[in-house]
Amino acid sequence: MKKIIATILCLLSFSISAEEKNYSISADIGRANGNIDGYRLGLQTEFTSWLHGHDIPLSGYIEGSLNYWNGSGDESYAIAVAPVFVLPLCNNCNYTPYVEAGIGIAFISEKKIDDRDLSSSFQFENRVGVGIKTKEIDFHVRYMHYSNGSTSQPNDGLDLFLAGMAFKF
Repeated sequence: MKKIIATILCLLSFSISAEEKNYSISADIGRANGNIDGYRLGLQTEFTSWLHGHDIPLSGYIEGSLNYWNGSGDESYAIAVAPVFVLPLCNNCNYTPYVEAGIGIAFISEKKIDDRDLSSSFQFENRVGVGIKTKEIDFHVRYMHYSNGSTSQPNDGLDLFLAGMAFKF
């Protein structure tokens, strides 16, 4: 577990600078196709998009995460890192609804879980989500897809639907 945490901190370290950053920690729970339960802890650091000054309020965050999947007695752990772009649907609101999307990479401990054969430890992590947030708390639902991008076969993939919350610090 210490190695996994150290790896995520190393992956996020490139985004740390002398400027003030906004960090969040998130927890998600959900279900995947088949009989697979998913649990996820994430650490996010916000960034401002290059489009921010062009009347497009697009921003986002970089997330490092620890994932645990349990299906019919099979278990797999994953570490992942992904940039996620966020488009708020209301500016200057107390409660801001938003949509998000991102693509990252993940490394999984077991290639087979339940009836899913992911074929390789390397996976792409794709996501779309919606949520509502205040300055300190974020409630969200996400669809996440893990796949090796057909770099090896079989490529059953894993589709997760997650609900969770994040706390800014």
